[in-house]
Formats: sequence, C-alpha cells, structure tokens
Amino acid sequence: MEATTTNARRIITAFFEDRSAAERAIGKLTSAGFPRDQIRLVPGYESTGSDTEPREIKGFWESLADFFLPDEDRYTYAEGLRRGGYVVSVTVSAEKYDDALSILDDEGTIDMDERASEWRATGWEGYRDTSLLGSAASAGSTEEVIPVTEERLQVGKRDVSHGRVRVRSYVVETPVSEDVRLRQEDVTVERRPVNRPATGDEKLFKDRTIEVTEHAEEAVVAKEARVQEELVVKKKVDERVEHVSDKVRRTEVEVEDERGASAARTKRRTGT
Repeated sequence: MEATTTNARRIITAFFEDRSAAERAIGKLTSAGFPRDQIRLVPGYESTGSDTEPREIKGFWESLADFFLPDEDRYTYAEGLRRGGYVVSVTVSAEKYDDALSILDDEGTIDMDERASEWRATGWEGYRDTSLLGSAASAGSTEEVIPVTEERLQVGKRDVSHGRVRVRSYVVETPVSEDVRLRQEDVTVERRPVNRPATGDEKLFKDRTIEVTEHAEEAVVAKEARVQEELVVKKKVDERVEHVSDKVRRTEVEVEDERGASAARTKRRTGT
C-alpha cells in the first residue's frame, strides 16, 4: 500500500488480487463516510485464457498516471494489473487517513514490496525506463533522431506501513466461591406431662398469648467493579530531515561539420 501527498490531502493506493475484496473495501469506505467520487478502482487484465502480452503494460502504466506514484512503484502496480490484480485509490484528509488505511488493511491489501520480490524470483526484471514502453519507429524511415534529454531530481514522500498494533478488550467470566456462616432460628412447641400442686404465682385461669418469631440469616452477594490497571495506546509522530542525493544525467551533443575547407567542430551542452 502506498500513500502520496498532494496539498493538504493524501492519496492512498492499495492493491488487491481479488475483485470481490477490492469491491468490499470500496463498500466499507463509502459506508464509513468517504465520498464515492474520491474512490477509484482500476481493474487489471481480466483474462479467461492466457496472460496478456508484456507490451500491454504500457496501458496499465498510463492508467496510473494521476496517482502521483514514484516511477518504480507505479511500474510495480502496473505489473500487478497486468497479472490480473486491482488497484483501489482513495483521496482522504489527514484526519481520516488512519481510518481509510485500517479499512483497506482489513480487506487484505497486498504488500507490493513482498510481491515484487516474489515476481523477481520468478524472472520479472522490475522497473524499466518508461521510454522503453513506447512503440518502435516505423520501418523505412529516412530520418534519425537523437533525443537531447536531461534528468532532474524530484524528491517526494511515500508512506510505508511498518505494521499495526491492535488492542482488543473482552470480558472473561471466572467462577468463584466462598463459605459464609449463617445463623438459623427454630421455634418448637412441646407438651410436657407434669403432676404437681399449683402455686400462687402461676396466674392460673387467665388468658395468655405467647409469640415467638423465628429468624434466619441468608447469604447476600454483591459485586464491586474495581479498575486494576489501565492500558494506554499512544502513537508518537516525529519528523526527521533526510538528505537525498543521486546522480542525474544529460545528453551532450558534438557536431562535426566537414563540408568546408577546414573542419568546424562545435560542442553543445544541454541544461543549465
């Protein structure tokens, strides 16, 4: 997956080998609120027979022209299209960048660096100069052209995923038990046969009522939720300055004109 920056917005480019996965990703992006007109699907070579010819990669290369990808990445994505894959791009704001990236990851976007390594192991040559993708000059031409060219260094940025940390919380129930001692009261009524003289303090021949209430203890269970630990997930963003250096080429032309009495030789250099 690649990300390029244009003004205050970013273009995320993802590669899928299955059309249904690409369409599911588009569906989830639109459901998440991303405008459909900011999402593009570039289908690859949908073949029912043999693979497409190598020359057809030029068309896939041109279909990715406005994705603002570095030439090498663009060539890799074009090769993926040639092999029947699908490219999904979405233009997002900086605030929605992580949301879009997560949706595309969940739908199984392909790591193009790993896939390019696999292709090279089976004979794929990798990036070539795009000027080689053009058609050859028509036969029988009497004109020869030497292009005078100059390379200019263009430095851009691309976002490279270094993996993702996903923290998920869930509830686990654990059986627990504890013993508690409970008190139980029982009231009984007994008849005891006796044979003794009555005494004067027994309040004989009077109505009397005796009430005794039974009590028993029951176990009461209460649960208290206590926070034992906090898990804090943070993402720190740092910026660094990286010095980029390379070599650029230009064409120098020497013209020898020997039509006069003395040869006139000039040398021309292009560029500034």
